[in-house]
Parts: sequence; C-alpha cells; structure tokens
Amino acid sequence: MRTYLITGGAGFLGINMTRYLLERGHKVVSLDIADFDYPEKNIIHEIKGDTRDRATVDRSMQGVDFVVHTAAALPLYKKEDIYSTDIDGTRNVLQSALDNQIKRVVHISSTAVYGVPDHHPLVEDDKMIGVGHYGICKVKAEEMCVEFRKKGLCVPVFRPKSFIGPERLGVFGLFYDWAKDGKGFPVLGSGNNKYQLMDVEDFCDAIYLSTTIDRDKANDTFNVGAKVFTTIKQDYQAVLDRAGFGKKITGVPAGLAIRVLRILDKLGISPLYPWVYETASKDSFVSIEKAELVLGFAPRFSNQEALLRNYEWYIANMDHFQQAGTGVSHRVPWKQGALGIVKKFF
Repeated sequence: MRTYLITGGAGFLGINMTRYLLERGHKVVSLDIADFDYPEKNIIHEIKGDTRDRATVDRSMQGVDFVVHTAAALPLYKKEDIYSTDIDGTRNVLQSALDNQIKRVVHISSTAVYGVPDHHPLVEDDKMIGVGHYGICKVKAEEMCVEFRKKGLCVPVFRPKSFIGPERLGVFGLFYDWAKDGKGFPVLGSGNNKYQLMDVEDFCDAIYLSTTIDRDKANDTFNVGAKVFTTIKQDYQAVLDRAGFGKKITGVPAGLAIRVLRILDKLGISPLYPWVYETASKDSFVSIEKAELVLGFAPRFSNQEALLRNYEWYIANMDHFQQAGTGVSHRVPWKQGALGIVKKFF
C-alpha cells in the first residue's frame, strides 16, 4: 500500500484518479480549494487548501510516497489566477516534494504547449509554443519540471489530449446538452479533421504506470491519447446516434465562425476559449508511441467509446449537476453564451 497526494483532488481528473487508486488498495490525500463532495469523502484524507500556499502544500506532503499534480487554473479563469496557480503553485509542489523526499511528482501538462501545430502527429521533441495565458503557463511549468529533475526529483510529465469520462462536463457538456435535447451540432470547418481524445480511465492507467516502472524510465515527458480515432464528424456523430433523434453533425465555415468567436470572446460571451476554437477545425493528434514503448501504455477506449461513456454518465447524472449551475471548471457545464441562440436553429 502506498500513499498518493493528488493536488486538485476534487476535480474531474482528481476524483477519477482517486477512485482508480482506491480500487488498487492505496491511500489517497486530496489537496484542493474546492470541497471533496464525493461518496469517497470518508475514506480519503482531505486537505482543503491552495497550492499557492507553501505551508499548506508542506502539510499535505506528510507521509506521502507519490504526488499527482493535477491542480491548475483552466483557460477560462482570470489571467492572474492562471499565472499564480499554474506557475507559482507548481513551483510550491515541486519544491515541497524535493524538500520532503517524495519519490515522484507526476505533473499533468497539456498538448496546449504545442500551440497551433503545422504538422501531425506531434512528438515530445516538437517545439513548445504556448497559446494564450494557459498555454504559456503550461510551457513555463514544464520548464520548471526539467529544472527540478536536475535537482534530483523524479518528475514524469504528461501531455494529454482532451480526456473525457465520468464527471467530465466543461465544453463537452455543451455538446451533450444539445444531443439530449434532440439537436444537431455545429462544428468548425468540414468536420473531416482528425481530432484525438482520450478516456480518463486510460489516462489514469498511464499516470499509475509512471509511478510503478523504473524511476529512470519514468523521469521523462510523454504524450498520451486514444489509439483509435477518426474524424470529428464521425466520432461525435456516435453521440447523436445514441441520443436517437436522427440529427447530424454539421460543418460551418471555419474562417467566419472563428472571426465571430474572437469578437464574442472580447465581449465576454464566447462559450469557447481561443485555443479551442483556433484548433477545432484542424487536425489535432499526437504520437503515443513513446508512452507505449517506455511505460507500457495501452489505451482501451476509442474516441467514440470515450464520448459515449461520458454521454451516458451525463444522462444518468443530469439532475445532480444541473442543480450545481454553470462555471469554468471541467466538473460543471460551461455557459452556453451565444451558442444558446444558435441552438434554436438546430
């Protein structure tokens, strides 16, 4: 039995990783500014606090073997919160782990570090170009991870494609809301671009593997995503087919839509953040060969299977999260914004 600290333990990845570890007989400590409001609350150790507070981070490290650092301010957060959480908070976690002789810190980065790519598949050695405050901070956080490796800390870094599954809402909640209401759904461009996703269960597998294999092998950076995926139009159509209203995924001219979304973004009523709408009409997939070869990563879910699993969870739990309202995290639906008007025409 080992003890894992999960920063951001009350979040979407946090709760899925918590359940994954508990099923395997491990102890879990959750550090989060949000309440851990899940049935597992009484079988984990909850510390409510902020990674930006070093004393709280130090306290959470006591008796811990491994850290899974998922805590981050997402793109829809305020600029100052993104910088302070994703950079200062990460520095606190890494330094505290080093000082407390933690075995490994698994850092959750993002494929946003690749910016808007000009080729595919993306590999770990490709240049990092952060887009927006979130992308920039993710690049800087990775640079810190490299610095702490040089100080002797083992820091596996993951760059996941968008991962979905139970408890995931966010931008996907917009799509599922339209599907269950019998609406079609617009996508930027033709929808014939390949856009890789990943099931959160597969991501938990990868994270766990990085804490169990040889230290020197784990102390590296890995892309992770689904092994099987097709196009946005094909993969997302599976959800509309499951909804059963005979609706279709419909492409809209990307250039015009992006210009409109940029304007809406400036007005504060865009339902999407820039990195999403700037890349949604383009191919977006990474090579997972390194994770397969080094970690033994073997994703089990295709894009379509992951989307359907997430949609079925959405339908089963709709009453619960609709009462919680909207927000900017992955655990609550995002505001429809201007899409609420467009929805009437689909």
